[in-house]
Amino acid sequence: MILIKNIEVFSPQSLGKKNILIFYNKIAYISSEVNLPDKNFPEIKVIDGEGLTVVPGLIDLHVHITGGGGEGGFTTRAPELTLTNLTTNGITTCIGLLGTDGTTRSMGNLIAKARALEEEGISTFCWTGCYQMPTRTITDSARGDIVLVDKIIGVGEIAVSDHRGSHPSENDLVHLASEARVGGMISGKCGVLHMHIGDGKKGLIPVMDMVKDSEIPYDNLLPTHINRNPLVYKQSIEYAKDGGFVDITTGIKPEGDDAVYASDVYKTLLDEGISPYSITMSSDSGGSMPIFDSTGKLLKLSIGSPSTNMDTIRECISKGISMEETLIPLTASPAKFLKLKNKGKIEEGYDADLLILDKDLKPHTVLCKGKVMVENYKPVVFGTFENKI
Repeated sequence: MILIKNIEVFSPQSLGKKNILIFYNKIAYISSEVNLPDKNFPEIKVIDGEGLTVVPGLIDLHVHITGGGGEGGFTTRAPELTLTNLTTNGITTCIGLLGTDGTTRSMGNLIAKARALEEEGISTFCWTGCYQMPTRTITDSARGDIVLVDKIIGVGEIAVSDHRGSHPSENDLVHLASEARVGGMISGKCGVLHMHIGDGKKGLIPVMDMVKDSEIPYDNLLPTHINRNPLVYKQSIEYAKDGGFVDITTGIKPEGDDAVYASDVYKTLLDEGISPYSITMSSDSGGSMPIFDSTGKLLKLSIGSPSTNMDTIRECISKGISMEETLIPLTASPAKFLKLKNKGKIEEGYDADLLILDKDLKPHTVLCKGKVMVENYKPVVFGTFENKI
């Protein structure tokens, strides 16, 4: 049992100063007062929340947990992410995925890594597939993966408008979106087709045409990297106004190109009257961040970091966006859109996934399903491989 006392709570809406009682992996009680009996009561850990703020643990729906990259040859393959890469940056739930390389990296490896992270304490799910079409799967179809593999919630990331993808036709995308949708219906999962939008001439047009020409609803589609250039940025405003959902990449920042900061895009979307529940944010951590010239030649390549989510939260606050609206795209919105039960909010009965922030809005303590993973910004070590076996 854990009691967090006298802490400012954003659920993500403001609840004021409260006490939070955690029992096993759930939030058991939230109240202005928590009076525990002095005798015959189980041992309880008390966290003093005075001067601190608690928010829902971050949900990062786009993480290359097995590493991404490879566009510059084998030496540019990014390494796997570790548990502490995620927890020390406030991430308590992540969705792993492949990217450009579906040849030397496999779905089996991705699922194994997801299970390893889950055993270590963080909630982990997967997208099935990679940039290519036909895309990589565990079973004989994307629908089969969603229905039969517990970790898999949808399909992604499929490359659209990108020279590294397979240049899928509208029919290709409709078919895969249908597979995702029906798989989700059968299994009770979100069944979303998650699409990487590249720097190609059409930008978001293939996705917009798919919605216009087919029966696929917006609820089953999520384009990402919408802040990679002004074209996709402007198209995404139109797409979201029409009812679409969009994902902003916190790891994309201007580096001598025409990318747009995630906080600037988010503020514009809000100013345009778009609901924060139509917007998600993700880091693209572990993935490569390549910059190509107009001929497709690789100029520069870096690796995405999980820290960009917290960077963006602080940037949004500095731009005058409220704490509640700042938190929604990384907590309540992805939880709702991806049908992640008991995630994304601080409510009684929900999973005890909590991020405690200091006065500078930096991670102080992190709990995943009621287990303290980071305390005073130091990872908590639970044991070594040797003593586990």
